[in-house]
Amino acid sequence: MPRRRSSSSTGSPTGGSTAPRNRTPQPVRVRRRTVGDFAKAFLAFLALLVLLVGVPLALAMQFGWPLPHGVPSLDWLQQEITVQTFLNILSVVVWLAWAQFTACVLVEMKAALSGVGVPGRVPGAGPSQLLARQLVAALLLVGAAAASFTPGLSQLGHGLEGNQQGTVAVAQQTPGGLFGQQREQAADTAAAVAEQGASAAAQAEAKQGDTKYYRIQPPEGRHHDSLWEIAQRHLGDGRRYKEIYALNKDRVQPDGSRLSEASLIRPGWIMEMPADAHGGELVGMPDGATDVSEQVRQQIHDYAQGGDHAQGGGQQQAGGHQTGGHQQDGGFHASVPAQRQHQDHGGDTAAVPASSGRSFGLPEALLGAPLLAAGLLGALGHRRRQALWQSALGAVGGRRGMEPPTPTGDALDVQDALLVGADPEGVRRLDRSLRALAAALAAESRPLPVVYAAWLTGGDLHLQLAQPAGKPPAPWQTGQDETFWMLGRADAERYEDADTAAPFPGLVSLGTMDDSRLLLNLEAVPGIVSLSGRAADRAAVFASVAAELATNGWSDRMTVTLVGFGQDLTPLAPNRLRHLDGIEALLETMEAETRQRRGALGAAGHDSVLTGRTGPAQHTRWAPHLVLLAAEPSAEDTRRLAELASGASRLGIGYLVGTDAAELPGAAWEMEITGEGRLLAPLLGLELDAQMLPSAEQQAVVELFVEADPEHGPDGPAPTPPFLVDISEQGRPAVYARLVGPYEIIGLDTPDDERSALLHEALALLLLHREGVHPRVLSSALWPRGVTDDVRDALVERLRSWLGTDPDGTPRLRTDDTGRLILAKSVVSDLDVLRSLYHEATQGKGADSRAVRGRLLTDALVVVRGPLLADRPEGRYRWLTHEIVDAQLPLIVADIGLALSSFHLEKDRADKAIEALDAALRTAPADERLWNELLRATHATGDTVRLQAFAADLVGRGGARGLPPRTEALLDELLPAWRTAVAAAG
Repeated sequence: MPRRRSSSSTGSPTGGSTAPRNRTPQPVRVRRRTVGDFAKAFLAFLALLVLLVGVPLALAMQFGWPLPHGVPSLDWLQQEITVQTFLNILSVVVWLAWAQFTACVLVEMKAALSGVGVPGRVPGAGPSQLLARQLVAALLLVGAAAASFTPGLSQLGHGLEGNQQGTVAVAQQTPGGLFGQQREQAADTAAAVAEQGASAAAQAEAKQGDTKYYRIQPPEGRHHDSLWEIAQRHLGDGRRYKEIYALNKDRVQPDGSRLSEASLIRPGWIMEMPADAHGGELVGMPDGATDVSEQVRQQIHDYAQGGDHAQGGGQQQAGGHQTGGHQQDGGFHASVPAQRQHQDHGGDTAAVPASSGRSFGLPEALLGAPLLAAGLLGALGHRRRQALWQSALGAVGGRRGMEPPTPTGDALDVQDALLVGADPEGVRRLDRSLRALAAALAAESRPLPVVYAAWLTGGDLHLQLAQPAGKPPAPWQTGQDETFWMLGRADAERYEDADTAAPFPGLVSLGTMDDSRLLLNLEAVPGIVSLSGRAADRAAVFASVAAELATNGWSDRMTVTLVGFGQDLTPLAPNRLRHLDGIEALLETMEAETRQRRGALGAAGHDSVLTGRTGPAQHTRWAPHLVLLAAEPSAEDTRRLAELASGASRLGIGYLVGTDAAELPGAAWEMEITGEGRLLAPLLGLELDAQMLPSAEQQAVVELFVEADPEHGPDGPAPTPPFLVDISEQGRPAVYARLVGPYEIIGLDTPDDERSALLHEALALLLLHREGVHPRVLSSALWPRGVTDDVRDALVERLRSWLGTDPDGTPRLRTDDTGRLILAKSVVSDLDVLRSLYHEATQGKGADSRAVRGRLLTDALVVVRGPLLADRPEGRYRWLTHEIVDAQLPLIVADIGLALSSFHLEKDRADKAIEALDAALRTAPADERLWNELLRATHATGDTVRLQAFAADLVGRGGARGLPPRTEALLDELLPAWRTAVAAAG
């Protein structure tokens, strides 16, 4: 079972438990003032007197006024530099230093006497302001007016910016962080820091009685909080937000991060408020508050104890550093959900390192990305079906043909990798589970929770929430703590399709950790997600994210904007992916869309897209817009992006930005991709085997989609089928398999009953892929849950032995240079014969001879005995869902039937035409072209009663949906009174 990684040297009593610990507030020891305190205050007074009064008096008496009394002439620049000149310059420097120090003293005195909190910073002051703070604090130590207590004078020489250590707060489980799991050492450090300075503790205790606090509210059920709105509600003037910012700047929050910009606040943060704040949402005296939970009281208590200790240039405890407003050591830590025991594991737990290497001839990047591979494979199949249908509707007789191009080279390897790596069942479970959860919450009139991430572990689905959202609807359960909702695999498999909008379409796979796959919800991130690392590695991550967002199966609609990369990726999903040329175009677009979405949400009465997705218009609006920016933004562009992203999560907009530097100003979450394919996010406690799509695989994937594009079809003759057989009497095969209809094999002995099903299925797969089948594709098709190589190799040898050899001793199953399994030409299926007859009738001898064409088309229809593998057992042949042949065969049969019907109608043989159409309808019962042609053939018989009966039968087949428009129009032409006749017959 995977366990949570931790850097703590001590474990919890439960070992694997990751639930947050509540630390009981310790009584504060109040130290009485001593003689030493009075001595320090007296010395501080003397020091201030000397520095503020003595220094300017000495300068005035010794040097006088150092600057010229009038405007100097140009001759002054040519005068000789004397010792007096140097002394005057030195005196000017001292005067400036004195003025700066005096300003520092005034600022510190104002902050201390008014109780405002964090004093403003004097530009360039540095150690001067620290010295002023120490002296003022020592002077006021013996009085009651001191607003805060700062580190002792002994720290003066350590510097304000460089060496001062800040407070590390307990990593509480709050919505401010992604994973909300505390480290043991963070709690230990917080407990130690709580005792820092007896005088500081006494001062904090004294302040508790009249200080008020506000906890930033989560986005559900309301707009995102902002300091302006908080100031407007509780201070009566939004412009006073700067006072709140000054009170709380750089102080450690419950999630371990700090307030560094007034526009970047997060749910769950604690804000100390000015003394005149008012309103019911405020909390006074943390230890005495009764209207808040114990956890919130503890957070406010810890925050109040922090005070000025937590300020000091954003520095951390030894071993940590601040990046982008987060605390790197002792803050967040990823908590991988505990993996339950299962009898078997599906493809969703695969943890193949996402490198650009190859395994047995196939790219590993796609082998280890089951959800991405399933999405690409499904989208590719859909694209190929579109091309087939457009070809079929283009003309009778297949002028464009219906043979999709056979990939070769890297494209073939990538296609095989998609077939091996794809986990369509995992995608289906994920999609159904999320939609069913949304439907259950809507039935209970509950909003969707904010989901930061999803983990797929051993077939179970764990949703990681931004904050506790109550008890989940059954069969969902609370996971390892209140921020996890868990659904077991068995429960997920019982879900059916739900007519509900996709609730979390922004989920995208990042990689695996401890056999668990992580999907990050990009649209829920409270700000920008940055990605650093080498350009090529970043590009591979960006390509993987873009490809999965474009093709995933758990989204309805979305827009993915690509900037700085991915122009060649748009063929994957032209309706989802769009490419912009530069950052300026992106900023203009997103500023306009942000305004539009804010207005639309307000007009609809929604607080966020999550509430909109459970309403009556759930299927028509609130689709996410995810921005993937690989180009390095400038400082000004970064600022504008941060402003746009600060409240974008409630609008359904997410930003993933690449950067060459390790830090991106304004980034909420920061990640790094290493050259070894590791995705690191220390602030989130993540170290993943990254999911990547390297350049070579990316190009091959795009090639597959471009070749399958309906607009990419051939302009000339239709392509030749990949395998043509000799349809003459001399071309009788050694082994003949009937696949079109019930499965039969002629020319081979029946294998043992225990082996028969597997051997028949393996042979069918090989017959449908005359270009060859990779052994790994074969094993993944027959054993979708996995199999060892020795079992697969044993089956291949058994299959080779069963098929035997040709008279010349050549085995009928061989392995080519690429390792793929290929059947000999002497092993033929009826589908091969059907394709060959159809090709010969339309493009071969039948194209120039009417008699030959009629005979070949008639022979082709005789071959057709029903749907493909009509009697296949339930639970087997699931790989057919990835095949194009299931859509290709009905279209070929329909084209043959239409061509043969036209052949007979030219000679007024309507009954023969009807017979041909009836034969085609047994394999292609839903093809509208066949029904329309059957109407024409029936009308050609002149039997009105027969035509009316057929029209009534068509209306009955149409059901509540009615007849297609073209069919209705044809009936109006052939049988104007058909509606009356049908009504009378009904």
